[in-house]
Amino acid sequence: MVRILPWFSRGIAAVALAVVAWAALSSWGAVSHGHPAYAIWLAVTAAAAIASIIGSFVRAPRGGWRAVLRVIGMFGAVVWVAGTAWLRPATAIEPALAAMESDEAVTVTETATSITLAPAGERAPTAVVFEPGALVEARSYAAVLRPLAEAGHLVVITKPALGIAFLDTGALDSARGAHPEVDGWVVGGHSLGGVVAAVLADRDDSLSTAPAVGLLLFASYPASDISGSLTAAVESISGSEDGLSTPEAIEQSRSMLPAGSSFTVIEGAVHAQFGDYGPQAGDGTATLSDDEAREQISAAALAFVDSLGG
Repeated sequence: MVRILPWFSRGIAAVALAVVAWAALSSWGAVSHGHPAYAIWLAVTAAAAIASIIGSFVRAPRGGWRAVLRVIGMFGAVVWVAGTAWLRPATAIEPALAAMESDEAVTVTETATSITLAPAGERAPTAVVFEPGALVEARSYAAVLRPLAEAGHLVVITKPALGIAFLDTGALDSARGAHPEVDGWVVGGHSLGGVVAAVLADRDDSLSTAPAVGLLLFASYPASDISGSLTAAVESISGSEDGLSTPEAIEQSRSMLPAGSSFTVIEGAVHAQFGDYGPQAGDGTATLSDDEAREQISAAALAFVDSLGG
């Protein structure tokens, strides 16, 4: 058993290096343009795997308890490698990449933690901060949200650490601090990002300065009942063919949102059409094109944000 352990260790390390290479090569755009946490995760994983291979050739002292610790360590390594594969982000595709270019109407600024679409002309007093769906690169939402910036609304798309919006609950505070000129914020999000957006809107809707004045849900719904606490306006935009945030789930969310919340259903749209990152496992089958879905989603979102002032 003890003699076999080094070979198991080398095998796990080899798999770890393969996963790192696969994640980096297949999602390089998302890794290089995303929050640095995942890139650091990959680097640490690769370094640990190389160290493990080198260390496996060093004769270790024998002892039953040491073997037990090595087995536990290898089990932890397997879990870590599985997590590394699961965290691989979906990479933005066109037309989102083209929407990242600045022009005479919109100035695009990208940092390690956010993307800002700033109107080049006069700005409306209401801005948008948007949380991406789980493991979806932030650039994926540039095309669907750019019309809001073209209409005068500042748009901040966050880059959550490891692509998980729950690790980004300070996004609205950061946006508010970076843009003190904004009078009110619409907090939006796609899928899991919408769940977090609901939490942030409910938390900050009563602030005296730059409060959350709206909640914009893309194929999403709150995790708990906020019908009696949320005072911000709500717009829920969903797809009739969504296989993840299903029409049934969206319908059930009505009771969890304040009376008077608006629900817009894009007929024929699926979950992945709320961004530009390719098909998503478990999703439905779209009956309208990506361009048609994006146009309708953008129009509904802009109408909602415009209705809140500016």
